[in-house]
Amino acid sequence: MLRHCFKGVPIAFSAAATVLAGTLLAGGFAPAALAAAPLAKAHWIGTWGAAPEPPRAAVGRFPGTRSFSDQTIRQRVRISAGGTRLRIHFTNEYGTHPLHIGAASVSLVDAGGAPEPGTERTVTFAGEPDAWIPPGAPYVSDAIDLAVEPLATLAISIYLPGHTDPCTCHAVGLETAYVSGPGNFVGKPFDAAQTIQSRAFISGVDVETTRSGGTIVALGDSITDGFGSMPNANSRWPDLLADRLAAQHGGEAWGVVDMGISGNRVLADGVGEGALRRFDRDVLSVPAVRYVIFFEGLNDLINSYGQSAGPLPLDPGASSPKATAAALIAGYRQLIERAHTQGIKVLGVTLTPYAGATLGNRAGLYSPEGEAQREAINRWIRTSGAFDGVLDFDAVWRDPADPTRITPSLQHGDHLHGNDAGYQALVRSINLALFR
Repeated sequence: MLRHCFKGVPIAFSAAATVLAGTLLAGGFAPAALAAAPLAKAHWIGTWGAAPEPPRAAVGRFPGTRSFSDQTIRQRVRISAGGTRLRIHFTNEYGTHPLHIGAASVSLVDAGGAPEPGTERTVTFAGEPDAWIPPGAPYVSDAIDLAVEPLATLAISIYLPGHTDPCTCHAVGLETAYVSGPGNFVGKPFDAAQTIQSRAFISGVDVETTRSGGTIVALGDSITDGFGSMPNANSRWPDLLADRLAAQHGGEAWGVVDMGISGNRVLADGVGEGALRRFDRDVLSVPAVRYVIFFEGLNDLINSYGQSAGPLPLDPGASSPKATAAALIAGYRQLIERAHTQGIKVLGVTLTPYAGATLGNRAGLYSPEGEAQREAINRWIRTSGAFDGVLDFDAVWRDPADPTRITPSLQHGDHLHGNDAGYQALVRSINLALFR
């Protein structure tokens, strides 16, 4: 039996690491144009997030989405910005029946994963200790009087007294969660009957602050989701960006919310709803969003031009027009326009190399035709001036000996995703002056 105590120690990225050459800026854009206006009044910002995904059946080595009944789930969350109070976003967005949260609590945990004494708080909903979340709905808790420092780790416990629909989860959680046997163990230790690494029925955490700054949403696919990074280490590139911002921005509060979905696409649903479809939920609904870092499109190219037949693992293979460079650029322009309408700046990210890419048992993801589309998209991202700034992740990862491939020391082994060193290199390349 496994104890519920947390054994992983988060690995923080050193803020003293040397910053690589400055980020490319589109169309002569100057970082000063992104200066954040001070906010003196208390306001909410997003400090953590995980995009909800619809349930799916088991495929090969990938398990299907599970249900729960009369069980407690304890999940650990490493936030980015700190604040004086917090609130938690729960989700039943893909449920077909009401979801009963019988009880919930939150506490701080130390670097070793042990609860910090005196920090346990009951989570309430309109003053009540339980809630019925309608099918298809998100649900936010009451404000919780718990002050949190930047990069603090929370333990969120949820008791589910009834039988649930297949979970509205985020599949690639990269953080061990603990599931009890029968019973309500909110506020109590328990022996874990099972562990999972998905995010179950939670989609965000906000903090209240009076500091200037705001929220940065990273919208993307598996590279943003951190696939290939070390579990229980908070070493996705958005996590490492939060580390740098916390270390170098003094009195400002910058929340970094990771809304990557592994297997996601821009122009069609695949694993999760496509970026055009989920943009309002996963970006515009997050409080105090000032910037979106948009990094997506490789899965569109792989599904359109890959040389092996059939959809990607876990991808239902939704039909869609071929993802030409022109079609993806039109999609990017749509997202930029929707963000600008809300006063949000968009930083575009060049698509990274993928020659030799494999996923599961599937090879042949790369093709020269798809590569030509990628190169055309990257030229447009760098030179069009459509984005408010450009992060040239392609330049960071490409192998000087073969620019269609990722430098071997930076890739996970599948020639598609980064390892911890690869994600660190991406974050070192980001010019933090963009967020001042």
